[in-house]
Amino acid sequence: MGATRYCEVKITVLKKIEVGDIHKEYASEGVHTTCLKYNEGQEYVSKNCNKPEGFCSWAWAGAQDKVVFLALGHDYPWIKQKGTEIFCCADGLHPILYKLERIENSI
Repeated sequence: MGATRYCEVKITVLKKIEVGDIHKEYASEGVHTTCLKYNEGQEYVSKNCNKPEGFCSWAWAGAQDKVVFLALGHDYPWIKQKGTEIFCCADGLHPILYKLERIENSI
C-alpha cells in the first residue's frame, strides 16, 4: 500500500482586518491594532500538509484541516472556485482573512 499523495496548497494573506471598537475595549495598552506578522498579498506554500516555514502557528491551527481537505483533492461546495477555501485567523483582536488554493499540478 503506497503513501498518500497530497497536492500542495498555497496560502495567501487576503486581508488584514482592523476591529478598532473591539480592540479599544479589550486590548491591553500598547497592543497593535493589526497583526504585524503579515502583509496583504504575502504567500506561503504547504507541502505534504505541513506548516509552511514562517507561517504563524496560531493561524496554522485553524488552517490545517482545511489544507488537508484541499490537498486530498476535495472541494468546498460553498466556494465558486474549485480547490479554494477562505478562512479567518482565530485572533479576534488581529483578524486576517486567508485564501487557500490547491496547486493542481503539484503531485
